[in-house]
Amino acid sequence: MRTTANEPSVEGLDRRTLLGVAAGAALSAGFEAQAATTITGMSAVALARAIRTKAVSCVEVMGAYLDQIERLNPKANAIVALQDRGDLLKQAATRDAELARGGPVGVLHGFPHAFKDLQPAKGIRFTQGSPVFKDTVATTDSLPVERVKAAGAITIGKTNTPEFGLGSNTFNPVYGITRNAYDPSRTSGGSSGGAAVGLALDMLPVADGSDYGGSLRNPAGWNNVYGFRTTIGRVPVAGREVWLPSMGVNGPMARNVGDLALLLSVQAGFDPRAPLSMDGAGDVFRASLAGDLKGKRIAWLGDFGGAIPYDPGVLELCRGALRTFEAIGCHVEEAFPDYPVEPVWQAFIRLRGWQSGGNLLEIYNDPARRDLLKPEAVFEVETGAKLSAFEATAASLVRSEWTRAVARLFERFDYLLLPTAQVFPFPAEQHWPKTVGGRSMRTYHEWMQAVCLVTMAGCPALAAPAGFSAEGLPMGIQIIGPQHQELACLKLAAAYEAAAPITLKRRAPALRAGG
Repeated sequence: MRTTANEPSVEGLDRRTLLGVAAGAALSAGFEAQAATTITGMSAVALARAIRTKAVSCVEVMGAYLDQIERLNPKANAIVALQDRGDLLKQAATRDAELARGGPVGVLHGFPHAFKDLQPAKGIRFTQGSPVFKDTVATTDSLPVERVKAAGAITIGKTNTPEFGLGSNTFNPVYGITRNAYDPSRTSGGSSGGAAVGLALDMLPVADGSDYGGSLRNPAGWNNVYGFRTTIGRVPVAGREVWLPSMGVNGPMARNVGDLALLLSVQAGFDPRAPLSMDGAGDVFRASLAGDLKGKRIAWLGDFGGAIPYDPGVLELCRGALRTFEAIGCHVEEAFPDYPVEPVWQAFIRLRGWQSGGNLLEIYNDPARRDLLKPEAVFEVETGAKLSAFEATAASLVRSEWTRAVARLFERFDYLLLPTAQVFPFPAEQHWPKTVGGRSMRTYHEWMQAVCLVTMAGCPALAAPAGFSAEGLPMGIQIIGPQHQELACLKLAAAYEAAAPITLKRRAPALRAGG
């Protein structure tokens, strides 16, 4: 393991102490501690406790994660804009000094953290995956970045994302392709692809992400980790526009449910700069996730009665995961909203063009910069430009009708389940699938239609591992709850995680080979 003159060796740690802290905290969070023999393999809950009790130092934690990044990131390309090792170790030493003084510390004290490159973090490149901003350095922190920093995390860099977060395949002309943790020839998903791979390869303890059309859920499912699309307003985001909120939200990603709740506890809570954010603090998510799920009613949405295409094997694999929900006492049956899917999809296209295209309009209108936009960005701007105000309102009314149809389904069921993607991870060099289940895709994002339908309903949706294909490619399942019921989603996910077969905890090949 690489060290520097100012960096203590991890080899001298009391292994029994470290493992005791790691295993105890990890098991209390419902996470199997099979990887807890190393700092980077510890759950975030265990790591936070180990730091607070001084079983490990912040310098040791930083060194271990930087070593892991040095070893695995050149091939994965998940972490970008990585900061200087010496500077990061100095910041970690400062965190150790704060602990030594005995004052209060945040729940992420000493954690190495890389923010998704759609969030500005002061002093670090903020490219959004676009050549338009390839040399931009952020001068301020976004509200989500502020919160994670205030909890004690140290910014080590960014996680890679598609250009402006458009598309569920993480590649861009600034940093290149981020590759799947389980098969580097395949896509990592997106747009939080760098975050998902960083977690799956133990290069990050937790990760932040965002989700408009599946960007927390798709990459989580494809890299065998957890991602949580939250209700609009649960995680405050303060932008130029605060009264017409986007359907995009921010949320946590993690390697287990307890860690997911830990990061959400930092992200969530009202902020006056985001006037539509929810009242209350996020510490409610640090409460116990234990609960009796017996008798809970779950609807399996599947293919929405044949309306949504899937590639062979996806539905079958996820149906197999339903047995775990039944094993913890839930009643599962197939059902779907009493509303046609096609009008909802057309409304989604229009609303996304209005919301996403509007943010890119200034670049599009500049002839010197328009050619730097990828085709998907141009598509969003031009889709939005065709809409009148009345047409945008009509699309929003369809969204409202769909939301009410989903609410009627929740009168019969406590939760809904759905795959995190309609296809398994495809070749990383392929921008997006042109056909799914034998059906031609009309747009660059139609292959993610199923997760977009959840976006349109405004429901929290927690992505959890569902299993692996015969080729060893991961797939996830969405645990969907009524609006504002994030805690209920976490409780069901924790019970599912605890009861899931050991095969779901399969580590990425790079870790099994020597991680």
